[in-house]
Amino acid sequence: MRPTLLTHLLGGAVLAGTFSGASVFAGEHEAQLRPVNMPPSADLHYTLKARQKGLSLSGEAQVAWRAGEGKYSLVTETKAQMLGKILDSRSEGKIDNYGIAPDQFVEKRYRKEATTATFDRAAKILSFSAGKETYPLLGGEQDRSSAQWQLAALARAQPDKFTPGSEWRLFVAGRKDAQPWSFKVVKREKIATGLGEVEAVHLIKAPPPGAKDQAIDLWLAPAHDWYPVQLRYSDEEGEFIEQTVDKISKK
Repeated sequence: MRPTLLTHLLGGAVLAGTFSGASVFAGEHEAQLRPVNMPPSADLHYTLKARQKGLSLSGEAQVAWRAGEGKYSLVTETKAQMLGKILDSRSEGKIDNYGIAPDQFVEKRYRKEATTATFDRAAKILSFSAGKETYPLLGGEQDRSSAQWQLAALARAQPDKFTPGSEWRLFVAGRKDAQPWSFKVVKREKIATGLGEVEAVHLIKAPPPGAKDQAIDLWLAPAHDWYPVQLRYSDEEGEFIEQTVDKISKK
């Protein structure tokens, strides 16, 4: 049975780039050395809404992003109405020539045991507490929380290259394995947020042709330091999960 979007919501596939689904470029893994410019440290608050088989669900999430002195941390807490806390995650590590360089990604999902992805920089191996797969660390690898922030860092360094049709690939670690992802820039557009109307660059990660995975839409706001201001999961049946920023506090 195909997992529903609500299943992914309860499983933690919301906020801070905790993306799910197979990659269009399965099997690809290469070093990604590109210019980066880290977004300033900030706390971001998001509202969350979802629709699944006629059921509406709302919630909120808090993201604490810190970057400086060659290090970063990214802490996420997501709550859903009637369910309480459904996701805790923490990504932390260094900032190197490739950008965000996670050392560890810990995720605690709703009613699940915490899982850890370990990026062993000395051994140059990526491994998982919930799976047996291992991957070499070539440079530029991300986890599901850091991925959208790496995209923001890439955009801040090369804003003129985030044009419609441009493609941005990342190799991303999840709970028990890792996959290559590809995001394509769709266009610049204005979206409604808790901050008012915001102009954002719209990127999409489409499912592979013929697959029934979810599409992922991401909006980065140039006027707000390229912070992720909206994220949306949707499927072919019209079901969706969407989070939208309503407060940004610089730190």
